[in-house]
Amino acid sequence: METTDTSSVYYMSPIERCDVFVKVAECYLEEDLTVEAEGAVTKAGTIIENSGITFVKNDDDDENNNNDDDDGNNKKKNKTDEQTMTLLLRYKSTYARILDANRKFLPAATKYHDLSTAYLYTDAIEEDDLLVMLGKAITCAILSPNSAQRQRVLGLVYKDERLQQLDSIPQFQSHSSVLTKMYLNRIVQKQELEQFESSLADHQKAIMADGLTIVERGVLEHNMVAVSHLYTSIYFSQLGDLLGVIDGEKAEKVAAKMITDGSLTGSIDEMEGLLYFHPSATDESNLLRWDETITTFCGQLNKVTDAVRAS
Repeated sequence: METTDTSSVYYMSPIERCDVFVKVAECYLEEDLTVEAEGAVTKAGTIIENSGITFVKNDDDDENNNNDDDDGNNKKKNKTDEQTMTLLLRYKSTYARILDANRKFLPAATKYHDLSTAYLYTDAIEEDDLLVMLGKAITCAILSPNSAQRQRVLGLVYKDERLQQLDSIPQFQSHSSVLTKMYLNRIVQKQELEQFESSLADHQKAIMADGLTIVERGVLEHNMVAVSHLYTSIYFSQLGDLLGVIDGEKAEKVAAKMITDGSLTGSIDEMEGLLYFHPSATDESNLLRWDETITTFCGQLNKVTDAVRAS
């Protein structure tokens, strides 16, 4: 008669099975086997999705229950919730690290930011650790390719009230200033780029086929868009000096690629070495609204000045 192996994951509860796969993923990560780790954490994610496991906020009302049996059930329920909370935090942390290691920076940024808000659900994570997660979310968001979703993630972190606290952590001292400039479409200076790059991990400093690092390319594309808000046209030689990271020839190649993929609206005059920026209809309407606002403000200011003089 065959014996049944009750220790198999197929005989475990969903939480126990998920815990096994998360542990496997953690072990693979320790050995830098990110592909295998991603396979294990994906299985854990499938269990979580199919089982409907989710964060449960703490409920202090259970402490006011006077029934002994209910107290016992509530304690058991809270214990289960605590175990589930810890498992979800480990899963999210492991998944974020895997995405980061595999250079899938945008989804990694989302996961890290999600983890940084875990204080809404539990006090199991120290405040300093939550700030580290917030800093990692900024790192991955800055390293992500330029897109609308990236801008949304930058906005989420920019509006986080804890952003300025990162200045007290040596590893993230430059993050708040770089993030602010990126979100507000301001040019990131070379010294800021160098300070930010010094805080990156080895896998985040990889050199791409064009000879630029990941962060150099990301900052370059951002600065290119920022320059388009300031100039209608610019020589590539001046553009390279303004960007401060590459020469004019590389600036032309990057501009051509951005125009081709639609992330930059413009045209190139190769004979003159000029880059022309073509503002979109949205940009033009924003400029018109800005002009109207300034005109209205100046008109109101003149009326106030005249009233003061008349009195």
